[in-house]
Amino acid sequence: MTSASRAAAKATRTYGVYRPVLPAVCSLNPDRMVYTGDAEGRCEIFAWDRSTGVSRQVTDRPQGTLLCAIDADAAVWWFDADQHGQGVWRVQDFTGGPHNSAFPDMPPGRPCGLALTDRGKAAVAVADASSLTVRLGRRGEPGEVVWRTGLPAILGDLAPGGDLLAICGPPHSAHAVTLVVPGGAVVATLSGAARRIWGLGFAPRRRLEPVLLVMCEDDGHYRLGTWRRATGLELFPWCALDTETTARWYPDGERVLLRQDRHGRSRLFTADLIRRTVTPVPVAEGTVLDAAPRADGDLHLIWTDAVTPPRTLCLSGRSLPGQHGWRLPAFGRRQDLWTPSPDGPVHTLVTTPADREPPHPLVLLVHGGPADHARDAYDPMVQSLVGSGFAVARVNYRGSTGYGPHWRSAYSEGVGHTQVADLVRVRAHLLNEGIGREGAIGLSGTSWGGYLVLLALGTHPGLWDAGVAVKPLADYATAFRHSTPALRFLDTTLFGGTPEQVPEHYRHASPSTYARAIRSPLLLVAARHDAKCPPEQIEAYLAVLREGGIPHELLWLDSGHDGYDGAEHVAVLERSLRFLGRALRPAPAPAPDVSAAH
Repeated sequence: MTSASRAAAKATRTYGVYRPVLPAVCSLNPDRMVYTGDAEGRCEIFAWDRSTGVSRQVTDRPQGTLLCAIDADAAVWWFDADQHGQGVWRVQDFTGGPHNSAFPDMPPGRPCGLALTDRGKAAVAVADASSLTVRLGRRGEPGEVVWRTGLPAILGDLAPGGDLLAICGPPHSAHAVTLVVPGGAVVATLSGAARRIWGLGFAPRRRLEPVLLVMCEDDGHYRLGTWRRATGLELFPWCALDTETTARWYPDGERVLLRQDRHGRSRLFTADLIRRTVTPVPVAEGTVLDAAPRADGDLHLIWTDAVTPPRTLCLSGRSLPGQHGWRLPAFGRRQDLWTPSPDGPVHTLVTTPADREPPHPLVLLVHGGPADHARDAYDPMVQSLVGSGFAVARVNYRGSTGYGPHWRSAYSEGVGHTQVADLVRVRAHLLNEGIGREGAIGLSGTSWGGYLVLLALGTHPGLWDAGVAVKPLADYATAFRHSTPALRFLDTTLFGGTPEQVPEHYRHASPSTYARAIRSPLLLVAARHDAKCPPEQIEAYLAVLREGGIPHELLWLDSGHDGYDGAEHVAVLERSLRFLGRALRPAPAPAPDVSAAH
């Protein structure tokens, strides 16, 4: 058995699932919380009472459950989704009882937002294939449809008084934020066509008028601001950061917690809107996956780095649910690599085996998105690969977040091709540094990362020795016809039109155009119920492979894009490790030194 298969076999015996989102806290009884936790290898919803230390499993479904919330009465909300991601919100009393429909007779759809007030009002958004519907009311009642749109959007928030809703579209769209009153009348529309804008939630305290927190991309920075009905949009010149930043209110409604993504790591700040100051919040180097200030003055956060599994923490030291106490081995050494490109240096997070000498077989683990980035964060795939003798490089190619607006919008060599060009540059740099071994260099990625794997294998077939593409975008035009409205809007923006309007742009960026050129071993993993990278476009890509006689391995999953069952993730990890182990041949681990025992 190879070292890769040993690591995978061990992973199949003991594993848990983890969703890096903080527990939701009841606003009127902060000791009562709900969270998504591990239930025999599936994501399920749990209720936890800190005053008693008692945890109760709320849901138990074969396909798992992901989304949850808790209202002011401590009723537990959870989304009952089928394998296609369609479903309805259900509610249950905190201590148990029947699971009732939150809004009876509401048609099922994809979840697109839930907002709750302390006064019992709730707003729910669901989407079908053609439109988004927002319903407002009290749980257990039918509610009123207050907004329906065919444009891509989600429910951003509901004001504390229940008298104003924020509907958020793509931040670069003309309908980035739409403010709507319960009757459905539009109060204001904030356009992101000239400068991207995000609606981040209403101030928590009820005031004479609702105050919406916003973040705006302005003059190369991310600038905090607010919107009021009386005065409109106001941006704060004293609060601007150079890379992507999100924010959320402190419970006092006078301060804001900022979480900045910068160069693969995180920074926290407190912005005081009264004093107009920005103060750093001390946090260890690494990544803060989520952070939330609480009414008792505490700060809850999830912290991790490349060798430390995510930890749910309170700055006060008090306990939080979901602490699994994982003690996992750290196999690797970390380093940062910066590689020149036409738009500035490409940042790569490199992890190498601690028990073997370079050069190593090398896997470029390609992140998805495209609006995302590789983080200095624990990743089971990284640890499994490094523990099996591979070096792993996570490349924050052009288009990644965390490096500012210019970097995120840099597509000078075309959609996909710009990113592949950066992978090629980093590959050469890793070889020159003696980290990677020529003839043993592979690619692995999921979703848009899987898309880049397929594109790189087809456009630069002589550079790669293996590729793993999990739930990838494989045929752009077919994907456009079968994906969600939000993704069609993204594609139209990226390419400047639809496949009918600019067919050459889609053809140039599509992996299926180059599939016949692939010469390396390829493992393709796809999902039958994937709404983001639909199975129809996988079938179109497979047809090209078959017509060209291109050898490949194929694994179909009976799930959607985001699986909630840990067994499926472990199966993909195991298959990927075996495949890469055969193709790239990592050296065996050195025998342990037992001389000291004699």
